[in-house]
Amino acid sequence: MPKPESEIVPHNLENTLALLARTPAALDALLRHLPEIWTHRDEGENTWTVAGVVAHLVDADVVNWMPRAKHILEFADTRPFEPFNRVGGEVRNKDKSLPQLLDEFARLRAENLAALRAFNLQPRDLERRGLHPALGAVTLSQLLAAWAAHDLTHLHQIARIMAGQYREAVGPWSRFLGVLQCAGHSAPA
Repeated sequence: MPKPESEIVPHNLENTLALLARTPAALDALLRHLPEIWTHRDEGENTWTVAGVVAHLVDADVVNWMPRAKHILEFADTRPFEPFNRVGGEVRNKDKSLPQLLDEFARLRAENLAALRAFNLQPRDLERRGLHPALGAVTLSQLLAAWAAHDLTHLHQIARIMAGQYREAVGPWSRFLGVLQCAGHSAPA
């Protein structure tokens, strides 16, 4: 029986690792070898393509999640994290094809999760605090839970971008397709 929505589910490291490990394969299965109409169109001005979202995920695995986890373990909250440029992946990955991005994402994620497991994190480690430049004090547990939720946010975004390609083609079914009603949910950093 499902838990009531009002019940708070505490962060569980193994559950987080299980989800993070599956994101690259899920993206690969969905996106590799698709026609570019699905992967290289955006939702309008100042929006990303599916390939742009994957470039962002690659970038976040390089300069955001693991560097911040290491930062918390090394410096705690004595120094703030480096700010994360959410659009930096577009610049750093602009010359890479979608298959190259998918391969790089899978490699980076496997390396990051192996490094995270090697920390042999204990419950006390997960409560260690870091200092986010905009959010203030955050725990390692919160950072890792946010990493998993970040993956899910971008999986949702990819589905929305792709479904939007058929916004007109579905005709009157549009009103029954929630993904076509969604306008996005991320707040600016």
